[in-house]
Amino acid sequence: MTTIRREVLTLPAAPLGPDNPLPPLRPLDEAHRIDERDRAGLPRDMARQVGHAPLRSLLPAPLRDGYGRAREPRDFDALVLENDRLRATVVPALGGRVTSLFHKPADRELLYVNPVLQPANFALNGAWFSGGIEWNIGATGHTTLSCSPVHAASVPAPDGGRMLRLWEWERLRDLPFQVDLWLPEGSDFLHVGVRVRNPHERPVPTYWWSNIAVPEDRRVLAPADEAWLFGYERRLRRVPVPCHDGADRTHPRNSTYPADWFYEVPDGRRRWIAALDEHGHGLAQTSTDVLRGRKLFVWGTGPGGRRWQEWLTEPGTGGYCEIQAGLARTQLEHVKLEAESEVSWLEAYGPLDADPRGEWHTVLRRAEDRLEAVLPRSGVDAAYEAWRPYADTEPGERLATGSGWGALEVLRAGLQLPGTPFEEATLGAEQRPWLHLLHAGALPEPDHHAPPGGTLVARPWRDMLETTAATPAAEYHLGVAQWHGGDRAQAVRSWERGLKEATARWPLLRCLAVADQEDGHHERAADRYAEAFDDLCARVRDGAPASRPEPDAAGPGEAGPGEADPGAVGAVDTARAADGHASWTALTAALGGEAIGALLAVGRTADARSVWERLEPAVRARGRFRLTEAALLAAEGRNAEARAVFDEGFEVADLREGDEVVGRLWARITDEPLPARHDFRMRPDGE
Repeated sequence: MTTIRREVLTLPAAPLGPDNPLPPLRPLDEAHRIDERDRAGLPRDMARQVGHAPLRSLLPAPLRDGYGRAREPRDFDALVLENDRLRATVVPALGGRVTSLFHKPADRELLYVNPVLQPANFALNGAWFSGGIEWNIGATGHTTLSCSPVHAASVPAPDGGRMLRLWEWERLRDLPFQVDLWLPEGSDFLHVGVRVRNPHERPVPTYWWSNIAVPEDRRVLAPADEAWLFGYERRLRRVPVPCHDGADRTHPRNSTYPADWFYEVPDGRRRWIAALDEHGHGLAQTSTDVLRGRKLFVWGTGPGGRRWQEWLTEPGTGGYCEIQAGLARTQLEHVKLEAESEVSWLEAYGPLDADPRGEWHTVLRRAEDRLEAVLPRSGVDAAYEAWRPYADTEPGERLATGSGWGALEVLRAGLQLPGTPFEEATLGAEQRPWLHLLHAGALPEPDHHAPPGGTLVARPWRDMLETTAATPAAEYHLGVAQWHGGDRAQAVRSWERGLKEATARWPLLRCLAVADQEDGHHERAADRYAEAFDDLCARVRDGAPASRPEPDAAGPGEAGPGEADPGAVGAVDTARAADGHASWTALTAALGGEAIGALLAVGRTADARSVWERLEPAVRARGRFRLTEAALLAAEGRNAEARAVFDEGFEVADLREGDEVVGRLWARITDEPLPARHDFRMRPDGE
């Protein structure tokens, strides 16, 4: 039967760094949006779900962009599930990622195991890493929990052994979920029971995809003759399987560009997908029918896809593809979860041996027969029914601790969530201001010099903010919540009210600048960004929140009229640096980067240069800001110097999936071909 033990997993890892302290009022540029021309030809249910409840922003989740690319050995607490056939390694601190699934009789790893942890900008909120099995919940894309801790505990399994339970509160949709993993005695398949609950009195859009990374030198099998093909040119079209455009696309290396292949599995057909090597060995995933979707993601053999593969790991590591399973046909859809209801299913992961060569239907029949022999469809259904009574079992030994957000929501709403306790002991500093609002009806002002912190945006919290004392902090958070709720005009009014009494003006000015940009008022947005950055720099320089010098009253590091001598406040700065320098550096970098972009957008290169020169040298040396420097030089007409920045080399650690900003800037300053190290293009030129 399953045993669970602790283990330390040591990997070369790039530190995550601090989260971006600015509220993400806009979603990141999400590549998974379809061209409107393609909606008309979709099946009715699919068309409805494609347009259902898209994200307006990432709120209340923070943007995670503080990581770099310098990797050093780091220890991660892992939990290992093992029986006499399989060994599964799970890392709760990384969203509960299954980093390895090892088949002992064959002495074979079934997954693609990344030998490093290199965050990259693929998650909904930024930091994500490749490899293993990940649990994606929330909205289209990689979950905001990709690099965040989840709760973990040991619970009884249906067969009398032990089961590892992972659970957390998903903040984009305010949904609690759990993932139960166990290895039945003598089984070659990891069993995974998943439950997503909606404890609210309203329907909630729901999303789930289990992503499995496997080596790309495989043939991917799924019981379908058609697929919905979606590429980074954002076109969705129905195509035949296995061959399309003269090539068998079930071999990942037969595609040139990155693409998603969402298989159209017929109703009534068993839900499964497999990836087999040339010898017929590999991994199969199957499930109960609720998890209806199956997908293949390929990077392709083009230069952009190859560059991304290199970017995510270390030299010499083989490539990978992903096989996936989800609640809908495609990842472009969200499914309605009715009020006070839940959805649950069972998945199974294990080895499959079947010949992948030959005519498509013959290959599928062989593989499906073999899967039925080693894990009957009826056995998966029976395992699900056996697991359901155990889903409510209260956890025993706690093995890892997640966030305190679930505990806060349980306190607010008086929720009863058997099996997934969100205990008050998990409440921490992030929840403390909101706990005070809940109990005292007032939102405390931020500590001396502290940024305002994150905002809770769900309707109950917005209602509380609307009735609390109208302090600058409350008006700031209320405006953020109103913005998230779609009431943008009222959000602007709240921020403008807060600005009248605010000592620290930069948080409100920045929000108003974003609103101006969204409304097309780019000159005013630039003005507000410049004023916000001036105000922030004054606060960092002075160490006195009450002091608010006039913009441009002093140069970098100089005392202006009415300001304290910088040397006199050196001790204050030093003390603050001991416990908060990194967060303030993150703040000036985030606001400075946005301000430079806004100023360049309206041709104010001198003002953009002023912001650039006030950034810390360590910030200016980052790859993202080296790219910004090249853009600034190009805007100043100094193309040769901009080209020199490229020649010196830089790496934009947080380059967004599908973002072509590097190539566009290169094309502005030279007619030469884009160097391979900067080629991250994920679509054909001109599409």
